[in-house]
Amino acid sequence: QVQLVESGGGSVEAGGSLRLSCVPSGATFSGNCVAWFRQSSGKEREGIAAICGGGTSTYYDDSVKGRFTVSEEYAKNTVYLQMTSLKPEDTAIYYCAADPKPTNGRWYDVDFYNWWGQGTQVTVSL
Repeated sequence: QVQLVESGGGSVEAGGSLRLSCVPSGATFSGNCVAWFRQSSGKEREGIAAICGGGTSTYYDDSVKGRFTVSEEYAKNTVYLQMTSLKPEDTAIYYCAADPKPTNGRWYDVDFYNWWGQGTQVTVSL
């Protein structure tokens, strides 16, 4: 079973920035979709961004569009989520997810992915 490892979470003030990283253990990101999800207290896990097709396509939820950027660095087999203009409502545990199957457009579907990380906490204060 492939395990993903996230890092880069932390506490910042509103308006600040963080960059999350996701690295697979025992596999490579070979063109399949890698997605970022988040889950805040009392809410369901939601898909917020994904990079697919070896970086040829990126997708964003409206809540983060224009503020977050997902990217992939092949040489390091790492996917990043650059988060800027952070808001208190961005506070959540952030997870990366991947799967070797094609998503067929459903990059935001939490039930699709079989590879998950343990999550990293992001806290944004006023």
